Amino acid sequence: MNRKKPHVFVTRMLPDVVLQRMKELFDIEVNEGDKPLSIDQLKEVFNKFEVVVPTVTDKINSDVISYSNQKLKLIANFGNGVDHIDIDCANKKGIFVTNTPGVLSEDTADIAMALILAVPRRLFEGEKKVREKDWVGWSPNFMLGRRIYGKKLGIVGMGRIGTAIAKRAKSFGLNINYHNRNRVASSIEDQLNATYWSSLDQMLSNMDIISINCPHTPATYHLLSARRLKLIKNDAYIVNTSRGEVLDQETLIRLLEEKKIMGAGLDVFEREPLIDERLLKLNNVFLLPHMSSATLEGRIEMGERVIINIRTMVDGHRPPDRVISGTTI
Repeated sequence: MNRKKPHVFVTRMLPDVVLQRMKELFDIEVNEGDKPLSIDQLKEVFNKFEVVVPTVTDKINSDVISYSNQKLKLIANFGNGVDHIDIDCANKKGIFVTNTPGVLSEDTADIAMALILAVPRRLFEGEKKVREKDWVGWSPNFMLGRRIYGKKLGIVGMGRIGTAIAKRAKSFGLNINYHNRNRVASSIEDQLNATYWSSLDQMLSNMDIISINCPHTPATYHLLSARRLKLIKNDAYIVNTSRGEVLDQETLIRLLEEKKIMGAGLDVFEREPLIDERLLKLNNVFLLPHMSSATLEGRIEMGERVIINIRTMVDGHRPPDRVISGTTI
């Protein structure tokens, strides 16, 4: 006897190979307009479907989840971060929430490492001069940046991504330091020759480059607060590939303008996709459009994890990537 296919709604256009596979397995509808849905549109979706596949651009708050009907069994997030979903509200209604952990660690680490290299060496400024035909030739003092080798890298959040960054950074001769909620295994510390700092304040004040890699949760909102940002050395750099809300962007902009922080590489922003005009005017900032996870391979793997979670739920089992209160279990 053939089991009825679950009714699935996908909020954004995914790679063709992923959508094709979903169409083979599920009864799906897709937001072909590929624009973020409004709260009212999301409510309609949650009141109609058995499974919803949202992305980071969808604000799945308590109003949306409370509007869901009894059919909705699973919110299968297309992505690792779940700060846009009210997990507690979903749990109370008996709705599974899943994500795609571990899929994007290497891709995100690549972009973080690219920013760690690009910002101190002023690659954005150099490329801009060439493109704008403002380069008149080599000279000894032209475009002097800072050496990477031997510098102290402080990683805020030593999970999968932070560890992947540390492995890359070690090969470039950086000294690895990290702050984490829990200290990592001694074997990892030994492999990376990494120094653990129990005090985030002390680590920030001693680093040459800081990479932010912790998830955005209520506990990490403005983890790098105005007070902590002012602890950072004047000749240090910040790279953020996690979430814009983890640092106080207003204070960061002011410190960059005043050269009290030397430079920053940002792939994420508060209130994105809106970008503060002051950031656009700064030459000591390398800005990217939230693209650290943007590889075709990664997106396909994300889709495969979503499909596995849906199929497992349909088969009557607990999905493997279930999330409770922001933590994969």
